Amino acid sequence: MLAIVMEEIAGPLTVREVGEPEVPEGGVVVSVAATGLCRSDWHAWAGHDDIALPHVPGHEFAGVVARVGAGVTKWRVGDRVTAPFVEGCGTCTWCLSGNAQVCPDQEQPGFTHWGSFAEQVAIHAADTNLVAIPEGVDFEAAASLGCRFATAFRALTRRARCAAGEWVTVVGAGGVGLSAVMIAKALGARVIAVDRNAGALAAAAALGADHVLVADGSDLPDRVHAVTGGGSQVSVDAVGSEQTCADAILSLARRGRHVQIGLLPPVEGHPRVPMARVIAWELDLFGSHGMAAADYPGMLGLIASGALRPQDLIERVVGLDEAAALLPRFDSAQVAGITMIRPGLEGSL
Repeated sequence: MLAIVMEEIAGPLTVREVGEPEVPEGGVVVSVAATGLCRSDWHAWAGHDDIALPHVPGHEFAGVVARVGAGVTKWRVGDRVTAPFVEGCGTCTWCLSGNAQVCPDQEQPGFTHWGSFAEQVAIHAADTNLVAIPEGVDFEAAASLGCRFATAFRALTRRARCAAGEWVTVVGAGGVGLSAVMIAKALGARVIAVDRNAGALAAAAALGADHVLVADGSDLPDRVHAVTGGGSQVSVDAVGSEQTCADAILSLARRGRHVQIGLLPPVEGHPRVPMARVIAWELDLFGSHGMAAADYPGMLGLIASGALRPQDLIERVVGLDEAAALLPRFDSAQVAGITMIRPGLEGSL
């Protein structure tokens, strides 16, 4: 099969033929119809994750079951499926309670094993981790759910418990940030979107953001407090840096809730967080690490009804060759939505 192969950390990527993945016991092999290019893939390429080389990145995908391993009871060849980026083991206390996203024995395609920037990908513990794609939801929309959209959905609904009428400040209007804007608006919240990219802010406004603010180095928290009359009830860092995390936290009102979605790699030591404000204002800080397959039905129901439209977040669709060139530049790219990859596509649409 064809795949994007990483031979060295932060090195050039090549598209070449590699062996097809073996089907795991209890797992399946999926023919990849669409897979998302995500900032988390850039983190792996940059060396912020412990990966074995050579490596195939990619963790957001949708496709069709091609092979089924021993012990799988719920799935058969030809099923249209997607999956969260966290593959729970299926047998631990966390998985059995519906919290596979924090399974201590988890696998992650594109990180712990070869991922979905290829024509096929292996998925472990299929009966725990696979999700059927409803009729009317296309592969690109389904692939966008595995990391960014599902993470934003759970962050706002289950972690921050965002309510109608509350102010939500979303720092970063890339794929996960725009997902958070769309979901917060569907929940009835008032949304402030923050980004340094005018195109990303225009996309956020098109999705219904009530205010957009340019991250231009001036005092962002003060501007948020001025717009909201005292700070937002919920903040989201959808980028993952010391500055964006601090700006999001300091944008909160007293007793507000912050959700950290963007990864904070300790490139120059552990990032500093404004804990004095957290203590004095009794702020709640939440981490959000994807969403288990067990929680997908509610989100998919909203998508099927048209209340949520992840397909509107897709900015472009590219092939493997173009994706291999784009990934190393992802951290500095001026994106205004989600880039989707079709492994069989030549060039871009």
